[in-house]
Amino acid sequence: MSVTVIVGGQWGDEGKGKIVDILSESHRIVVRYQGGANAGHTIQIKDKKYVLHLIPSGILRDDVICVIGNGVVIDPAALLDEIKLLKEHGFSVEGRLFISQNAHLIMPYHKIIDSLNESGKTKIGTTGKGIGPCYIDKYARKGIRIIDLLDPVKLERKIRENLVEKNNLITDFYKSEKLDVEKIVDTYLAFDREIDPYIKDVPSYLNKAIADGTSVLLEGAQGALLDVDHGTYPYVTSSNPTSGGACTGTGIPPTKITEVTAIIKAYTTRVGEGPFPTELLDETGEKLRAKGFEFGATTGRPRRCGWFDAFLVRYSCMINGTTSVALTKMDVLDTFPEIKVCTGYKHHGKLLNNFPVDCDILNESIPVYETVEGWMCDTSKCLSYDDLPQKAKEYISFISEKAGMNVTIVSVGPNREQTFFVN
Repeated sequence: MSVTVIVGGQWGDEGKGKIVDILSESHRIVVRYQGGANAGHTIQIKDKKYVLHLIPSGILRDDVICVIGNGVVIDPAALLDEIKLLKEHGFSVEGRLFISQNAHLIMPYHKIIDSLNESGKTKIGTTGKGIGPCYIDKYARKGIRIIDLLDPVKLERKIRENLVEKNNLITDFYKSEKLDVEKIVDTYLAFDREIDPYIKDVPSYLNKAIADGTSVLLEGAQGALLDVDHGTYPYVTSSNPTSGGACTGTGIPPTKITEVTAIIKAYTTRVGEGPFPTELLDETGEKLRAKGFEFGATTGRPRRCGWFDAFLVRYSCMINGTTSVALTKMDVLDTFPEIKVCTGYKHHGKLLNNFPVDCDILNESIPVYETVEGWMCDTSKCLSYDDLPQKAKEYISFISEKAGMNVTIVSVGPNREQTFFVN
């Protein structure tokens, strides 16, 4: 029996979808445990690319069962679109996809409020998918859950009650047009009929499977530095994508977790607002973006790019209890004669001992760099760790030492085949 948690080790976009797809080959069940349709996980198989937002990346393996846990907030329209897309590409989901009855539903008013908030003076840089407002209702105990779809009378009552408050907020505070109550009621009653077959008591199902010796892979979303408690608040997501969120988001107890694997990019990127000490606002940053195709899978927004931040990753590995690391996008650095690595921060001239999550301190922090020699050759065709050029191996060893991480997987391109394990 193995229960492995997959986390993003930086600010998201590390390549979790690809690594989950690779590891799914040796796991029977894959579970999404936090976030929502704001996270895009990309898997490339030969010349075909698949972008999943809600359904776990393991769905592309025919013998893998996929589960959406209670920690995920679900936009039913997005979910049904994803199911339809998978079927069109020949992937079956019947009997292979289950949804926690305790997961919360994203409603149209959540997306409207999210967009209206982002149009104001203070921007967080959200995707506008309604994630934050949905989690707000969840913790205010006003949320509508998947289980409510099973009772049409209760579902309609809850929608109507919530819309009284939300329409007042939208019209009176935001000065925007009120939502059509009848249309929303009809739409969500229709979702009930389509989603019913997938609803399951997920904690009971998963714990029985683990007791029976089934291997489980828990797929996180976003990244550790976007965690609402441990990230660069307030420029964070509205959930806990760190490893601790895997337990609360699935109903699996922490005593059952056997491994935590962090997915970490060979450089650093960030989408949206917030501090980014190693960001490169020059030709080098543009080169990283172009070589790495750094554009959001969900929004298409260009990602901010910078050098590898070992100080940040050491903090991430600490709070996640990381046991192993999958290092992605090594090939993006192939044409850099020199590569800088941030090994610490100075704040007002003083070297910091610990990573600061206070945004004011982060914005004022100056990265301390060490420079290593690049390998200046193509790694994308390497089939094993031994095939890597010596300088690339030295780079991996250097950042591993500085970040306190144990690299067990290396990715040198977007395809499945461009991935290998480190002996």
